[in-house]
Amino acid sequence: MIVLTVGDSVNGFTLDPSSGEFVLTHPNIKTPKKANIYSINEGYSKFWFDPVKNYIAKLKDPKDSKSIYSQRYVGSMVADVHRTLLYGGIFLYPGDTRAPDGKLRLLYEANPMALLLEKAGGKATTGTKRILDVVPKSIHERVPVFLGSKENIEELESFLKEGEKKQ
Repeated sequence: MIVLTVGDSVNGFTLDPSSGEFVLTHPNIKTPKKANIYSINEGYSKFWFDPVKNYIAKLKDPKDSKSIYSQRYVGSMVADVHRTLLYGGIFLYPGDTRAPDGKLRLLYEANPMALLLEKAGGKATTGTKRILDVVPKSIHERVPVFLGSKENIEELESFLKEGEKKQ
C-alpha cells in the first residue's frame, strides 16, 4: 500500500497483484479527532522526561474505565503511523535523557509523516513546535516526534506545558 498527498487530501492505494497497478482503496483519509490508542516504545520509559511519563501513566491508569487506552506498538514508524492515520490515537517517539533531541530524522522521517497526518486532519509536534515549522539545520537533524489525532496531541501538549512550568 502507498499513502500520499498531493494537496488537501490524503489517499491510499493498494497494489492489485493481478494487474500490477496501485488501485485507490482509501480515498480522502481523515484521521479521527480522538481515539484511545497510543503507540510508544515503553522499553525506554526509564529514560523519558517526566511530562511524557505522566502522560503515559494517565493513559494506562485513567480515573474512569471509559478512558482506558490500548497500547499498540509495532516498532516500525511507518506501520505505527499508518495505523494512527487510519484509526486515530497518538504515536510518540520522544526525546529522552539519552537523546534529548529525539532519534527520528526531521527531513526524511518526521516531516513526511507530519505532512500526511496534518493533511488528514491530525496534528504533529516536536513537543515545543509544529514539526513542519522546524527549519532544518542539517540533513540528518533529529527531533522528538508526537503525531496523531488532534485531540490526543492537544492533551499531550497540556502535559508538556505543565512540565515546562515545573522546571
